[in-house]
Amino acid sequence: MLGSKRPVFKPTAYGYTRRKRRIPRWLVLMITGMVLGAGGLLFVQKSYGPPMLTVEQSQQLHDELNSVKAENQRLQSQITLAERERDDSLSQVATIKDKLERHDSIVAALERDLALFARAIPADPRGTSPGIRAAEFKNNSAELDYNVLLMQDDEKASTFKGTMKFNVMGRYPNGRTGHIDLEPVAVEFGHYLHAQGSVELPSGMTARQITIQVFPEGSQKAAAMRIINVR
Repeated sequence: MLGSKRPVFKPTAYGYTRRKRRIPRWLVLMITGMVLGAGGLLFVQKSYGPPMLTVEQSQQLHDELNSVKAENQRLQSQITLAERERDDSLSQVATIKDKLERHDSIVAALERDLALFARAIPADPRGTSPGIRAAEFKNNSAELDYNVLLMQDDEKASTFKGTMKFNVMGRYPNGRTGHIDLEPVAVEFGHYLHAQGSVELPSGMTARQITIQVFPEGSQKAAAMRIINVR
């Protein structure tokens, strides 16, 4: 038919021929771009990026990370323990502070009672200051137990330093009466002193009467004296 553009089949000696199909240009461009992009990325990473880790380096980094985590947990445990101990210490401090405040209150009350008691005690019969306000003695086997209250009249008097001596009149087992001076007792006090203790009696003596003398430090003159019978 005239005017037709259809290809005319032309047989050849080798049989039929078939028209070859080309790869689309867009696909070639896309593949080329991917290859170039991947290559560029590898080049940039190798040239300017961080170095790639080997398997050994990666494992070492992982082990170090685990070690750091374990150390962090250990330190956190220590912090928790320290905080608990701190809280316990603060609680103990609060308890001790409360006890101390109550103790101070009790001491203050006792000091007031003692001051009242001191004012109520009869003065030394000789009227001296310091004076021997009260005394009590008791035979205890081969010893003599004593309780002596020494007091200065002025509550704000300077500290008195000296010695207290006992002259004992007693009876020996054979019935003989004798006198003996016992070892002096060092004393130091402000307003008052409650001196108590025990002294040894010689040769089985039983005390009957005690003469108490108080001497200032460095003086042979008695500042106070009193005679007490032993019950």
